[in-house]
Amino acid sequence: MKIVGFSINPLFEDRVIGGSAKHQRNVLVHLGELGHQVTVLCTSHPESHRPFQWHANVTVLPILPFRQPFPQPYAITPYQLATIAQIVAEHLATADRFYMHDGELLLPYLYRDVPTVISLRDSVYPETILGSFLFAADRLITITEHARQICLHTAGRFLPDLADRAVTINNGIDFTLFAPGEPSSAIQRLIPVDPTRHFVVLHPHRPEPTKGLDRTIAVADQLVHRYGCKELRLLVPRWYDEAISPEVRAFYSAAEQEIAARGLREHVIFHDWVSQQQMPDYYRLGHLTLVLGSFVEAFGNVAYESLACGTPAIVSRVATHRSLLPDHLVDKVHFGDDDTATAIAAAIWRSARRTSAATMSYLRQHFAIETQLEAYATAILGAQRVAPPTTRSLPLGPETRYHLAPWCYQWGEGMIFHDYRARHESMSELCSLLAAYPGGFDSSQARAAGISEATITAWLQDGYIAPRVG
Repeated sequence: MKIVGFSINPLFEDRVIGGSAKHQRNVLVHLGELGHQVTVLCTSHPESHRPFQWHANVTVLPILPFRQPFPQPYAITPYQLATIAQIVAEHLATADRFYMHDGELLLPYLYRDVPTVISLRDSVYPETILGSFLFAADRLITITEHARQICLHTAGRFLPDLADRAVTINNGIDFTLFAPGEPSSAIQRLIPVDPTRHFVVLHPHRPEPTKGLDRTIAVADQLVHRYGCKELRLLVPRWYDEAISPEVRAFYSAAEQEIAARGLREHVIFHDWVSQQQMPDYYRLGHLTLVLGSFVEAFGNVAYESLACGTPAIVSRVATHRSLLPDHLVDKVHFGDDDTATAIAAAIWRSARRTSAATMSYLRQHFAIETQLEAYATAILGAQRVAPPTTRSLPLGPETRYHLAPWCYQWGEGMIFHDYRARHESMSELCSLLAAYPGGFDSSQARAAGISEATITAWLQDGYIAPRVG
């Protein structure tokens, strides 16, 4: 088959930037290994603007003039968008399949005649969210059940076919690479730490505020000044686009000022971006990986790759991290609970704890890369062009039943955390109503409990409840 792939992000011949691009490369190279001819269209970048091969059968064309650097890829001129549409249309004219990695090509009429599979890689960025509401493909892949539920309870309210066209395929981990072992001499030359003398904590995330660098710094502060961990070395990679992004430079400048104010300069090491090939050794170099941000991950590769390499992770109970692994297999804290995160980190420091055998077994059972690639190949190669999705707009009325939105969770005494607001709220009235009607409540039941229609409307508009779908 002739398969056309699409990425709104730049792709590179010699490095992989971020988890999404890594999985895209794995999937498309797998299709090439099966003998299919794959052409990948992606955004041009100052460091990647010439065609290259990922495989003998996989050609990458970094020729699309979306805006760089991230964000706002559509902040371009009308003629540039016309150029993008022309390029995509010409390649799809002779294609047997179209695979859109993420839902960010917001021109669905371009692929209406080609069997098309879209995988959604996040639940945050505007282009992806809008793409889910513009869904007009034949198959939708979400990378966790949590991400699938977000899609079904938002875009799915207006696209009833979405539930039947959506399939969950968990991200896969290559356990031949991500496995316990000694860190290589190459990674130790790149990063000046000695894991035999230092307690090495990793923060391998993009420079976005919601990725939790402020929380990581707060934990580092407590480890050093409260628990006496003078040998702490916190590793923070510098983003590859720092040179061309004023926003990224400002982010690091603010972080460095905070580090200095907390007296942590000798304990924090900023280093060059680590290549994907070196990531297993990077995880092995660490004693702990922190994933304490509020970013609404669709999967969140870092914590689980780290665990696979034997290095424990602490995650905040945000989005998919609440449910991807059972609570007894990975350390979880409520977002913003720096005290508990630090106490767990200190216990790991003192005990030299590594990933448990039970966690390793669970990872291998549920997140094997072979299972992921086989499922993607089945979805893409087996896609058939079907009728465009039907649309609907159901009125909200007396018979509408509401339940807690999938991007929220209850805890403690009447507390609810909202992923997208990154806030804990005391909402005892809502919690009582949810307890009384576990299958969902309607407006008359809410009124009987003393809840006004205006309150229900506010809960809905603020995203704490959602209409039950299906």
